[in-house]
Amino acid sequence: MGRRARDRRRQQQQRQERGGGGGGGDQAGWAGGYPEIVKENELFERYYRELGIVPAGEWGAFMAALREPLPATLRITGYRSHAKEILHCLKEKYFKELQDLEVDGQKVEMPQSLSWYPEELAWHTNLSRKILRKSPQLEKFHQFLVSETECGNISRQEAVSMIPPLLLNVNPHHKILDMCAAPGSKTAQLIEMLHADMNVPFPKGFVIANDVDNKRCYLLVHQAKRLNSPCIMVVNHDASSIPNLQIEVDGRKEVLFYDRILCDVPCSGDGTMRKNIDVWKKWTTQNSLQLHGLQLRIATRGVEQLAEGGRMVYSTCSLNPIENEAVIASLLEKSQGALELADVSSELPGLKRMPGITKWKVMLKDGQWFEEWKDVPSNRQTQIRPTMFPVKDEEKLRAMNLERCLRILPHHQNTGGFFVAVLIKKSPMPWNKRQPKVHQKLPQRTGDTEVTAANSDNCSECIAEEPTLAENEESKKMQELQNSDTEQSKKEGVCGPPPSKKMKLFGFKEDPFVFLPEDDPLFLPIHLQFQCSVNQKKYYGHRKFYALDPSFPKTNLLTRTQEGKKRQLYMVSKELRNVLLNNSEKMKVINTGIKVWSRNSDGEQFGCAFRLAQEGIYTLYPFIHARIINVCIEDVKILLTQENPFLSKFSSETQKKVKDMAMGSIVLKYDPDPEKPDDLQCPIVLCGWQGKTSLRAFVPKNERLHYLRMMGVEVFKAKRKEEESESKTEEEVQHRLAQTEEGMDVEDKEHDLVTKMEAEIGEESPHSPVESSAMEVENKIEDLDQSSKNANSPVSQESKDTDASNVKD
Repeated sequence: MGRRARDRRRQQQQRQERGGGGGGGDQAGWAGGYPEIVKENELFERYYRELGIVPAGEWGAFMAALREPLPATLRITGYRSHAKEILHCLKEKYFKELQDLEVDGQKVEMPQSLSWYPEELAWHTNLSRKILRKSPQLEKFHQFLVSETECGNISRQEAVSMIPPLLLNVNPHHKILDMCAAPGSKTAQLIEMLHADMNVPFPKGFVIANDVDNKRCYLLVHQAKRLNSPCIMVVNHDASSIPNLQIEVDGRKEVLFYDRILCDVPCSGDGTMRKNIDVWKKWTTQNSLQLHGLQLRIATRGVEQLAEGGRMVYSTCSLNPIENEAVIASLLEKSQGALELADVSSELPGLKRMPGITKWKVMLKDGQWFEEWKDVPSNRQTQIRPTMFPVKDEEKLRAMNLERCLRILPHHQNTGGFFVAVLIKKSPMPWNKRQPKVHQKLPQRTGDTEVTAANSDNCSECIAEEPTLAENEESKKMQELQNSDTEQSKKEGVCGPPPSKKMKLFGFKEDPFVFLPEDDPLFLPIHLQFQCSVNQKKYYGHRKFYALDPSFPKTNLLTRTQEGKKRQLYMVSKELRNVLLNNSEKMKVINTGIKVWSRNSDGEQFGCAFRLAQEGIYTLYPFIHARIINVCIEDVKILLTQENPFLSKFSSETQKKVKDMAMGSIVLKYDPDPEKPDDLQCPIVLCGWQGKTSLRAFVPKNERLHYLRMMGVEVFKAKRKEEESESKTEEEVQHRLAQTEEGMDVEDKEHDLVTKMEAEIGEESPHSPVESSAMEVENKIEDLDQSSKNANSPVSQESKDTDASNVKD
């Protein structure tokens, strides 16, 4: 009988002993919903026992924790002004409903906050996904988590994954590079930190999020889009050879150095055994030996692009010192004092951590150990490299301060395993003593400025930055020095500076990014004056439609098409515009910018061809001085629960404000009243549309549900009604969809739907309003949205694919 057959028979016997398939299924539900598996690996235990990374007397607890399911953790988006309201809603409503609740005879454990995460914005619970999905008692809580996650107000993220961004100490003015960013949970944290002050629509800093996998880049885009930031750019490059970018500074081009770099490299992932149980049977030491070189190249490329005084966080979800301390020690050694490990022992109080180790050995998958490079036979020197061994010189070893690294063990705080090291750059790397600069006068740009997403045909190649003439002579000297250093390093078994490498770009060819010139005719209906000609209303004379502030950065607007009508207008920060314009030939950009305006199919008759988009309203609102209606909380409830309410439904103050306002796109603003503490205490800005006799909010479904929850409106029952009415509305949705223009985005379809309703309502008596729940209208919109995604977007399918070969959070 083979080994697999014996394992299967043993598993069947274990299930029978527990009482058959029914009981086993329930238990599996609480255990995370996984099939039974033998969580044993003799090589794993032998390896880590020998290395001694677990304190004496704790080995049993360590292994027991690895065999337990990983608690689910969630993080409340920190930069949103209503983060406190979400936290209040969680604690006072949903968590209280879980008290004394039993599911399948087991008491539900109350969620607990992570003691080391600031302001109680991160929580963990032992509720598995299967229990959340299948238990009727927890269905409301599950819907809340799903809806708020899609809005970007909550991120479901592993606890240890939250540590690296916190240790970066990001400020809003920092230029940040996330080298291996997908799927994007850490990137989202970085974006939140940039927007710490919500009163500043355009922070001076930005995040460039990179990933080598073209498909995973679209998953990254999906994560970043939820946060609606103009300061994020997603690019697709090999992190070990990511190009030097240039920016314009005072009319000259200079190389871009980053203030903060997150280097969360691909790893063997043995710290994720609690959630990726395949690691139990697939784990060998060979995984770490194969990844060590790549990890070192990526980390080296990172510190090369780090600014002096900048901070880089290196992290893995592995416990193996070959992937951790060995990489850091090699990096410190070849930096010759340019780098140092930061002491972060006082940061994140409450986080239990183990110091980095200074002694380790290398083991092959056959169990053979090596303590020094000189012991490795020649036929094994392709698998084992000198940089995998600890430094033997005691003085050098002490100067490295490897104990400043952090290793998180699973049994200390019921988490996954993790490793973090924080590096500070004190001076240029030895092979880059002269910081490269390109002193080149820039020509004046006229007309539309097009930035292509690199020459991204499949397998096209792009050569890295070449030195200028002024640097050639010194470059030759530096090259000779590097060559001699490399030869000496080979003799000593030390890795020198990385060789230059050509970049290969794969994947889809992206549409160009076209910045609009200041004199573009598109600005006329948006920013400048127009002539009103509606006889029934008092709209005589010249008037600005949105009355944009003179400080509005018009040149930061871009589109994704060079020819034809521009349907969408996107906006980026001034700093990202600088990066885009100066690196079009060496950078493959997947996505950047947030949508701020969308073209109406018949918008000219309303005075402006473009209407506001909810996605970018918080960025755009500070610059708008016209068409703003301040509404009370009761008006907000009407806007979010009724499809197309008549003006008579609103407060008298609101009716007065819209009386002399032209039809078209508007801003609906709610400001909290400090004298009414029971009401919602965070501001709300919504995009709306004023019709002849009605007022309507253009807000996505999940965002509607979010605001209603924050105001204490019960939406769970409405969800039930939505499901019951689904069959009734299907034929109507299909009819509307057939009449919708091909290629229009979802918001345009929604607007056409409302325009038709306006015409119908305009013929009816104001005493016979047509009302429906917010859930019913959003159900129709959601169907249109899904049809549009299936028809037009390659991302919807691609983003489902995740790369399981290199384990990331």
